[in-house]
Amino acid sequence: MQEKSTHQFNRVAGLTLLFWIVKILSTTVGETAADFIVVDMSLGLMGTTILMGLITITAMFWNFRQKKYFAPSYWFLIVMMSIEGTLITDILVDDFSVSLITLDIIFAIMMATGFYLWHKTEGTLSIHNINNDKREVFYWLIVLITFALGTGIGDTVSEHLSFGYLNSLMLFGGIFVVSGGLFYAKILDGVTAFWVAFIVTRPIGASLGDLFIQTPDSGGMGISAGTINIAFFTIIIAIVAYLSISRIDATKDEIHD
Repeated sequence: MQEKSTHQFNRVAGLTLLFWIVKILSTTVGETAADFIVVDMSLGLMGTTILMGLITITAMFWNFRQKKYFAPSYWFLIVMMSIEGTLITDILVDDFSVSLITLDIIFAIMMATGFYLWHKTEGTLSIHNINNDKREVFYWLIVLITFALGTGIGDTVSEHLSFGYLNSLMLFGGIFVVSGGLFYAKILDGVTAFWVAFIVTRPIGASLGDLFIQTPDSGGMGISAGTINIAFFTIIIAIVAYLSISRIDATKDEIHD
């Protein structure tokens, strides 16, 4: 009997250059927007975390209702998880006095556990096969953890270890480039290379955001968080609008039965 194949829409963005550009911009916005709301809008860390958490939950429901990749809902959820992941780490450090090193270890264990459970139940960690609710839940759970972990690692390296924002940016940027190089050299498989690159985009964005908004005395450039947010949000919206029209990052997963 001839095998019949059907096509099912993948629920997450396909990998293009624009994917990585928007991902890094969104992680930078996660850092600067959180600081802007907490400090400049005087909402406070706890109040901001609760408010952004509610918006993130709303964004998640909107995205899950699509049952396929829809650029506006997907990237809105990415941005909100970036902000919320930053706030989760910040509130644990600032309000609950949990050390950065402890948080890095906890979030790393949580991420490893999430990957293990995902692979055990679904048999793959590939983002090209996010075609059911369970896989999508695992995907977004890992995304949120990577944002929280990346915030902690970025702060640990740049501030706790006094490595500096620019040096941290070059360090994590180097890891990102190396992971891509190892993939194209066929030394690293696609799934591993993707998740390594995905994880380090968070400390890349955090380091970039801090480099822009921190004062020169702290190793930054002293640009206002509001200015960075407006500039980066404008770029993100423009790219997402293009992706919505062109659909160049909408992929299908082929299912055989």
